[in-house]
Formats: sequence, C-alpha cells, structure tokens
Amino acid sequence: MVFSKHWICSYKERDYLVFSCKLHVFLFMPDQKPTSYPKDKINILFLENISDTALKQFKEAGYTNVRKLTGALSEPELINEIKNVHLLGIRSKTQVTRAVLQHAEKLQAIGCFCIGVNQVDLSAATEHGVVVFNAPYSNTRSVAELVIGASVMLIRRIPDKNRSAHDGVWNKDAKGSFELRGKTLGIIGYGNIGTQVSILAEAMGMKVRYYDVVTKMPLGNAEACDSLKELVSCSDIVSLHVPETAQTRNLINKDLLKQFRKGSILLNYARGEVVDIEALAEALQSGQLSGAGVDVFPWEPEKNGDRFTSPLQGLPNVLLTPHIGGSTEEAQQNIGVDVSQKLFQYLEMGMTTASHTVPELNLPPQEGTHRILHIHKNVPGVLSSINNTLSSNDINIVAQYLKTNDAIGYVVLDVDKRISTNAFQLLKNVKDTIKVRMLY
Repeated sequence: MVFSKHWICSYKERDYLVFSCKLHVFLFMPDQKPTSYPKDKINILFLENISDTALKQFKEAGYTNVRKLTGALSEPELINEIKNVHLLGIRSKTQVTRAVLQHAEKLQAIGCFCIGVNQVDLSAATEHGVVVFNAPYSNTRSVAELVIGASVMLIRRIPDKNRSAHDGVWNKDAKGSFELRGKTLGIIGYGNIGTQVSILAEAMGMKVRYYDVVTKMPLGNAEACDSLKELVSCSDIVSLHVPETAQTRNLINKDLLKQFRKGSILLNYARGEVVDIEALAEALQSGQLSGAGVDVFPWEPEKNGDRFTSPLQGLPNVLLTPHIGGSTEEAQQNIGVDVSQKLFQYLEMGMTTASHTVPELNLPPQEGTHRILHIHKNVPGVLSSINNTLSSNDINIVAQYLKTNDAIGYVVLDVDKRISTNAFQLLKNVKDTIKVRMLY
C-alpha cells in the first residue's frame, strides 16, 4: 500500500477517511483496480433471500463484507440496520421510506433485485443522492410464461377439477372448458412483459388486443384499443401489466368489471393495488367472470409461512399464487447479474446508467487523472461555483460531465492526480453540495 503525500489523515485513520458526507476515500497502488475505498470496508446488506448469484458476483469482484437475510425488515428494523450500510439490496417487500433514508448515513446505492422500484421513496432517495437501480427486463419471460400457463389452466377450469380430484371426486366433464386457440386476449399495459405475453399468445393461436396510455407499435397481428371499456368488452381473457401508480390504483373496479365480457377471465400478475379485490370477488360470485388468476395482492405477508387471507380464497376457478411471477431460477440469476453489474459500475466508475434517482451518466475513464463525483441540489450557479473554486486554486479539470434532473445535479470531474485531494476538499465546501466522493 502506498499513501499519497496529499493523504490528509491521522495515523489512527490511515485506512480511510470519514468525510462530512460520511463516505470513505482510499488511494490504491497503480496496479490495483480503481474503487472508491477498500472493498472489504464496504458494508452490503441483502434482504428477502436475494439470489446467491448476486452474492457470488460481489464476492468475485472483491466485496467480501456481504450480509444476507432471508426475509424483509420492517421500517424500525431497517432503520436500526441501515446506519453503517453502503449498499442495500432488496426485492419487492422491503419498504425504503423517507425515515429509513434519513438514517442511512453511509448509503450510496440501493439495488432493487426485481422489476419495480415502487417500494423505494424515490423522491427521498434523490434528495439524499442515493442511486437506485432495478432489473426491469430480467424476469420478463418468467412472468409471460406464467400468464400463458394460467390462461390454459383457467379456461379449462383446471383449479376446480384439481380440487375435486384431491377430494376424491371424479369430475370428467367438458362443460365450461375451452381451447385458447381462437380466443381474444386483452392486454392492459403493452410494455416489456405485455409484449412478451402478446407474442406467446399469438403462438398459441389467440387474437391479441391491447390498451396502453402511450402509443405503442403492435407486435405481430396485435391490435390497439382506444379505451379500457373497448378492450375488456371484446376479450375472453384480460391480463394486467401496468405499474402501481396513483392512476392505476383500483384500475379494475366495480364499474369497469361490469363492462367485461360475460364469463371472461381476469389475470393480475402486475401489482396488487391495481385491482379492487372485493369487487373482483363479487364479479366471480355473480358469474360476471368465470375465473381469475391473481399473483399480487393489496396486502401481502412479509415472509414465507406467515398467515395470508384474501376475499378470493375458496372461490371456484380461481388460481392464487404468492407473488411468484418472476420467481424462477433463471430470472433470479439474471436479476442478480444485472443489478450487481449496475452497482459495480457506479461504485468503480461513477456510471449511473438506468438509475431512477441520480441523473444518468456513462463516461470513459481519463488516463492520468483522479475522478471525483459531486452530487448537488439542482439550483443555478453550482457548476459555476465548482469551476471557479477549482480554477482559483490552479486546479486543472481534464474532463467534466454534468447531468441534472428536477431535483439534483450530478457532476463527474477528472482532475490531475497531483492535486486531486485538494480538489476534493474544496468541492466539499461548495454551496448546495449533497455528496462528494473521490472515486479513484
């Protein structure tokens, strides 16, 4: 290990510095892979039984201080755990609230090892300069296959026949059982998963109609509908593939269910809040719908083995699954690799491609420089202050990158190695600074 003459720390603190933003800095020998600080001092917490693929990725990359828990944590539990965590890995159950982030003194990034990020307070994460990544495509195929499988099961009334067989009743009857071929599948939300479902459905001989709030180019022979009412009234099976937002909450409600084709089937493998469960139960009991497949619920247990209740339990031809749409070995492995690589790129290069909070930057390294990351409030004059501060101290900027969103700005500076430590100290004092980190 070689310490720079610009290394300003006491002997006791020689392994790392603690900055005002509670980040650590470490200078490596030239032949070592650049990183923000010693990898064995980076505290990583994985919750909700994240795939071992992710753990393997981190350990192979030299990050040895990884702690894995099988379940989600409540807000008080997470607040208690988060203080010294640099990287947090979660799936869909853990809620990273504003209160949690206020206690996350060292947190640099959150990896959502799943398709969504609605479990994270993105506004608060942005304000704290915490980068949030997810894996929007890695489990697409797994969900799409399950939707098609559920469609076959429900249109053939397999849940009822399965229950009868388990009860010792022989119920060999074709009444109410149909083929998928020739039927119409209505897709609400024609995004990553919706389009995959569309392709698989056509391969099964189905007609595909879809509705999306954004104009989308149809794949194959799929046709767009002008309204939800038009879509549900012409579909034998309706499948939901929308995010959870204020606009989609109870999108499928009592009034819209009345517009569904009589005897049709509803599939929800999207988000639990999108469907009014009580209204769906009534529609099934009245015969307005002939079946439903539901994988997500407005309320879900925090961990395996907990008691689960729903108004849909016990109803005929209803297929209930415990939020397993993306739970395949392949999907979890793909997610583990995808999110891990995004976290590595941010930690070691400052890249924020696909970030939901810090503005996206993807930049090449500059030879003979040290790289400094500066996250600040998006107010007028910050970049000017950065440049004036450095130039007035005779510090040359070899390369500079800036990108902003509504809340914050993200600047990456490559400065001369001989004066980088001085530059770092100066940048900490720039007004409206949120975080500064010397990357390498």
